[in-house]
Amino acid sequence: MRFRVNSLFLSDGVYVDRTQLINFGNGLAGAGRGNLGVPLLLLVMMGMMMLSVPPFLLDLLFTFNIALSIVVLLVSVYALRPLDFAVFPTILLVATLMRLALNVASTRVVLINGHEGGSAAGHVIEAFGNVVIGGNYVVGIVVFAILMIINFVVVTKGAGRISEVSARFTLDAMPGKQMAIDADLNAGLIDQTEAKLRRVEVASEADFYGSMDGASKFVRGDAIAGLLILFINLIGGVGIGMVQHGMSFSDAGQVYALLTIGDGLVAQIPSLLLSTAAAIMVTRVTSSEDMGQQINRQMFASPKALAVSAGIMIAMGLVPGMPHMSFLGLGGAAAGAAYWIWHRQRQVKQLAEQDVQKQQEMLPAQRTAETKELGWDDVTAVDMVGLEVGYRLIPLVDRNQGGQLLARIKGVRKKLSQDLGFLMPSVHIRDNLDLLPNAYRLTLMGVSLAEAEVYPDRELAINPGQVFGPLNGIAAKDPAFGLEAVWIEASQRDQAQSLGYTVVDASTVVATHLNQILHKHAHELLGHEEVQQLLQLLAKSSPKLAEELVPGMISLSTLLKVLQALLQEQVPVRDIRTIAEAIANVAAKSQDPAAMVAAVRVALSRAIVQNVVGLEPQLPVITLEPRLEQILLNSLQKAGQGSEDGILLEPGMAEKLQRSLVEAAQRQEMLGKPAILLVAGPVRAMLSRFARLAVPNIHVLAYQEIPDNKQVTIVSTVGQN
Repeated sequence: MRFRVNSLFLSDGVYVDRTQLINFGNGLAGAGRGNLGVPLLLLVMMGMMMLSVPPFLLDLLFTFNIALSIVVLLVSVYALRPLDFAVFPTILLVATLMRLALNVASTRVVLINGHEGGSAAGHVIEAFGNVVIGGNYVVGIVVFAILMIINFVVVTKGAGRISEVSARFTLDAMPGKQMAIDADLNAGLIDQTEAKLRRVEVASEADFYGSMDGASKFVRGDAIAGLLILFINLIGGVGIGMVQHGMSFSDAGQVYALLTIGDGLVAQIPSLLLSTAAAIMVTRVTSSEDMGQQINRQMFASPKALAVSAGIMIAMGLVPGMPHMSFLGLGGAAAGAAYWIWHRQRQVKQLAEQDVQKQQEMLPAQRTAETKELGWDDVTAVDMVGLEVGYRLIPLVDRNQGGQLLARIKGVRKKLSQDLGFLMPSVHIRDNLDLLPNAYRLTLMGVSLAEAEVYPDRELAINPGQVFGPLNGIAAKDPAFGLEAVWIEASQRDQAQSLGYTVVDASTVVATHLNQILHKHAHELLGHEEVQQLLQLLAKSSPKLAEELVPGMISLSTLLKVLQALLQEQVPVRDIRTIAEAIANVAAKSQDPAAMVAAVRVALSRAIVQNVVGLEPQLPVITLEPRLEQILLNSLQKAGQGSEDGILLEPGMAEKLQRSLVEAAQRQEMLGKPAILLVAGPVRAMLSRFARLAVPNIHVLAYQEIPDNKQVTIVSTVGQN
């Protein structure tokens, strides 16, 4: 036996690749599904133009053309939206080409065999010609000319103009629709999937109306071609009949007029139907109703119009000399329809009132049911970090309009996450019409923290402290740091920079403000989930330490308190291994979070000091007067070790100390040096909270937190005096 995995054995030495058979089968299946339909139709049209077509085949093709036009017209009428029939421009093109090919084929048959009589070009052409002519060739020509003029002047011209205007307006409205989709997405009204579907729908709508603008030109050109073909067939047929076949002028006129009008009518009826379908498609207003439903809802919704029309018709019918039966009959029918619509609307109104009354009677039961049906899904979660913008700031958060704020916010979150050591939560952006147009608001846990105004079409020139001239613009303050600033035009940027100003755009202003708020409130953003993620990161590098720490030594909540205390004093928690080891060393002796924080700060002393002074070997510090420091230590001992909240300062002493700290910090700031308060370890935490109330950016260090590679320089001493 012979086996071949990827081939079939047909006979001795003959193999067929399995993939070839599969591809051949797929091709046959595709042809069966209609993939060859359009190419075959195009080949048939070429054949009709080049080859002679027998009369019976012409009858079949003309009948098919009429049926196709009727189907297209009905689909256009019953389509709920124009986009539901988006393939209409292509069908219009194919149907028009097919009709023109039939015109060429029928013209050949009429001119060659027309002398044989009316049935020479098929029974369909003969039948249509006899119906229209009705024994009078002049009337027949006039009627056919009127049909052509209606199609050319009225239907196709109007449809072409509507298509052109619709395409233009649709393209102009695309940016607004895209912005509305982005606004709904940012506001949380829709998800990403629905936003993608809406964007595809907007693009498809623009493509459809653009295609319809071009397709309407096909229809108009088809009408013109019909007029020309009519005259060519009539003149050419009469000439051929008289010259080649020896017919008289009247006989040739009768025969070829019958054939020409019949041929033209068979072609123009589908053309008129397709033109009407095109006009219906471009005049439709997008709604989830077919045309019949729209007409019924919009025209016959009010009985008043029918009642007035009925009165006018009856009045005209009573005028002497008018056809009384027609006007009075139609007037009576309109009056009856108006009464029926009014009666039906009255019944609907009564039923609605009864339903409202029943609902009011059942209101207590409904309330009970509603109470039972409520669940936790009805409770909206509070956004951890939120950014609300006025409507003029929407372009800042819209990527399609060149907005850079989303990218800036992402960069802020990434930088803070790297610096602080945990993942910053996402910022929920939404528009708020209650805000001023140029205003924005930053919220934390649903509570407003800051609010400011920016001008998206201007740039902010910030005064860093020393500039060499004023600027023309809108005076303001930098939202992040409160520095003097001016909103200037973009053309003034070079001038402002030459005068010493720092120039930033509106997106940078908002992002910087957000960065400052997030950095200040980082300890509030750290929760149990984030701490659990930090433990998982620790478990990858030090699995044993992570396993013993939580829950072996301390609880997750205690670890959270420690990390929050560190972040509150601007100490990053990215070195989680060092933090965990320091906590593990203390946990066996004490479960007090304050003691753990003190131990962690000693372990992180090099990092803490480096964040304050960088690589400078000198550490300029402010110290307490020894007597004051001793008073604080004694107060701490009396209150009990670890109970820092129990330390009491006399109001006068606290005020003097606060004033002294402010003065010392200002002197350091003028020298360009950081404000560092060096105190004894036991009172450091208490003094840190106390000092930050007076000087927010002060750093309070304990003696144990000074690394060996730094030299301490005392720049001032604060005390009671």
